[in-house]
Parts: sequence; structure tokens; C-alpha cells
Amino acid sequence: MKFSLGQALLAVVLAASGASGLNADGWRSQSIYQVLTDRFARTDGSTSAGCDLGRYCGGTYQGIIKKLDYIQGMGFTAIWVSPIVKNIAGNTVYGDPYHGYWAQDIWSLNSNYGSEDDLKALSKALHDRGMYLMVDVVTNHMGYKGCRNCVDYNIYNSEFRNKDLFHTPPCAVNGNDPSTFVTCWVGDDQVSLPDLKTEDSRVRTVFNTWIKQIVAKYSIDGLRIDSAKHVEKSFFPDFGNAAGVYMIGEVFDGNPTNLASWTGSIDGVMNFAAFYWIRRAFESYSATVNELVTQTNSFRNQIDTTRLGTFIENHDVPRFPNVTSDSGRIKTAIAYSMLSDGIPIIYQGQEQALNGKDDPYNREAIWPTQYKTDHENYQLISKINQIRNQAAFVDRTGYLNYRAMAIKINDYALALRKGQPGSQIVGVFSNMGNTGTAYTVTLKGADTGFRSNEKVVEVIGCSTLTADSSGGLAVQITAGPRVFFPQAKLVGSGICKL
Repeated sequence: MKFSLGQALLAVVLAASGASGLNADGWRSQSIYQVLTDRFARTDGSTSAGCDLGRYCGGTYQGIIKKLDYIQGMGFTAIWVSPIVKNIAGNTVYGDPYHGYWAQDIWSLNSNYGSEDDLKALSKALHDRGMYLMVDVVTNHMGYKGCRNCVDYNIYNSEFRNKDLFHTPPCAVNGNDPSTFVTCWVGDDQVSLPDLKTEDSRVRTVFNTWIKQIVAKYSIDGLRIDSAKHVEKSFFPDFGNAAGVYMIGEVFDGNPTNLASWTGSIDGVMNFAAFYWIRRAFESYSATVNELVTQTNSFRNQIDTTRLGTFIENHDVPRFPNVTSDSGRIKTAIAYSMLSDGIPIIYQGQEQALNGKDDPYNREAIWPTQYKTDHENYQLISKINQIRNQAAFVDRTGYLNYRAMAIKINDYALALRKGQPGSQIVGVFSNMGNTGTAYTVTLKGADTGFRSNEKVVEVIGCSTLTADSSGGLAVQITAGPRVFFPQAKLVGSGICKL
């Protein structure tokens, strides 16, 4: 997929602003590809099957470097990689810690992914392309192969060998009891995750020193904070100041009010509220879009939704094609998530329609797909990134800071407008799927923002429509998304050969 002129120029502008220390405003314009390092690409480029999903499968930083054309070909401007630190050794009942979330020594790297030089090389390779590096970090817990009450704290790096720096005696997190979220332990008695006393100044000092050093050493541009919900909010301002880069926290909570409560403590959070609304709206034809419309319009008034991370898949939940096999609905959900407010995040394998269910099947290796660039999802994601970058290029502040408005068409279809008149993207989305019958509706000019008799391009199929005298647009509702943009703002972009 060729890059549009707007996409290329936007990358140049962002690269000129400095590849390191990208702030929250800079991250608004990014599009992130989540890489599970062990499962994305091998150093030797081999694509043979036979990966045991419970063991290390051989993905490396050098493997990622060799596949950056594949990632950038979809229009992504940043990648998010797995936690980089040394994990506990040995196979457990849940397999190896190939995912990186069971830390033993935060000062050392996980050698399964590569060396320090390899990670530096990945960072440089990204920056040379005008791209950015986001690293997953875990501040809530360490890892231990064994029960909660039999942890040998001597296995940890020297700063964490003191049992008093952990919440003891251990208790188990109860998902229905918020009072247990911060001081009790996630994990179980097979693989326990010793919960660090992050309210202790000694623990905070270690983490603040560590994060400052690794951000500088590896030229990291952003951080994704694992299990942020299980760390007290007061931990993050100083940690963020020490890091000096954008941080997005995993607050695994679908309640928008709870997500909004994190404003001021951390730059942004993963938008789990939208995750649930989008998946429920497009999982079947019997579902409705009513919740998605109502909640989208409500949430935009509660929080700066443009700083959040928007997604429909990650390594902790069943993939969306496991919920529905209808390719029309799958493409619709992908497009909606990417055109919503916030930073779009695509989890490796979505572009190949991987359909694993629960861990570890949602963490399958991607190389057996042969990295097909002609897959319809790969092509769709490329187009969505192109038009999003074009809208940001022609009106960066007006588009990226605009909080999207959802417009109900009927119980099964909606439109989503993002951007000021003249540079707005209007998407139309239905859950009818591939077996439905197409029909036509007219969107009001007051909703679309299009001008009288303005020519508009539907960028997925590259057809041209003309708005009516009031700016309204007659749109055919079909399986899959339809995405509209003013034709005049596409000239010279290369999108749809304009």
C-alpha cells in the first residue's frame, strides 16, 4: 500500500519535532501496532508452523526490524512491544513467561528477545523511519513460580529482596471488591505475582530511577502501563515525570466513570468502555447500536477521549473473529475503532483475521500467515490509516482534537463524524453483515458537516458522491464500513488516485 502525500508529510513533521520524548499531543496523531514480541517475527525470518503456544516461540527484536516494511505498509507510525525485562525462568503450568509480564530483574533484559544492542537497533530503525517505540512496563508486581505464601524474595534484584516491600501477607484480588485492587495479588498459587508496595517511597525511588534510565538508554517514546488499575493513582505523576514520555495505562474496566477518574493521574488509559460498546454493537445482526451511540456521545463530555487508546483486540481477550466469523462485521468493528476518538491500536494478527479465543490461543504466532499484504483486513487497515493521516495533515488540530459525534441511523446502523467542516471524516457502520440486504438512507447536512453540493469520496471503494443542497448525503448501507471525506482535500494525496 502506497503512503498518501499527507501521510508522508505528517511523518516528516512529527519526525522533525524529535523522535524521543513524544508528549500526549504528539501521540494523538499516532497509530499503534501492538507486537507480542515472542510471536511476531523470528530473526531468521522463518515462517514454519509448529509453535508451542506455552513456550517461547522465537520472536525477536531483530525479527521485528526485518518486518517493519510490513507494519509501516499498513500506515502505522508506532509499535508497542512486550515488557523488555528479565522474567522468571522455567516452564510453569501456564507455560513460559514468553509474554514478559512475570518480572524477576527489572535491570536486565529478557534475552529471549535479543540483546541491548538489538533493542537499541529496533529503536533506531523505527526513528529512522519517523516511527515511534512504545514499551510495555509492569510496576504492580513481580513473578514467582509457586504459591503466594512460599515466595523466595531472594530471587529478585537487590532492591526488591526485602519482603517488606511487598503487600504481605498475600491476599487474592476480588474483581467484585475494589478495596482489594491495590493491596492484594493478581495471579494464583501456581504462578503468583508478588504485589509490590508501590505506595512505599523506597519502591517508588527504584521505579523512578529505573524508568528514567531505560527511556534514555533505549530512546523510548511512550509507555503502556500494565495493570495500572492495581496501582494507587498517586504513584503515576512522579513516575511519569521521571519517564518524560506519554503513558497510557491498562485500567481494565468498562465503566466510563471509573476510566474518567484516572484523568490527572496518567496521560491516558486504554478505552475499555469503547472496547465493550463496539464489540457488543457489531457482534451480530441481532445486536443494536443504541448503546454505542448513547455512550459515545456521553463519554466525550466526561473525559478527553482523544488521549485514550482505542482497540477491539489485545493479548488478554478473545479475538473478535472468535466472536463473529462474518468478515463484514469484523471489518466494520476494525474501522469504527480506528476512526473513533483517541489513538487507534491494532493487535498483531487482526490484519490477518486470526481468531484465537482465550490465552494462549489469542497469542498465536503470526508468521504462519506469511504476512500476507493482500489480505482484505490488511488493505482495510491501510486505507483507514491513510485517510486518518490525511485528515490530520490538512487540519491537524481541528481533526485530532475534535471529539467524535455518533449519529443514530436506526437500531442497526450509525454514522460517526470526526473533524471540523472541510476536513471531517464521516463513517457509516452497520452490523448487518454479509447476509443482509443493502438499503439507502440520507444523512442530514447538519450531522455530516458537508457543504451544499460538495463532492465527497467514499475512500474504501473510491466512489464519488455529491451532497445535496443542504449538505445531506444519500448513503447505501452495506456489509462493511463506508468512509467519506471531502474530495477537494484529497487532491494530490494519492488516495483513490487523487
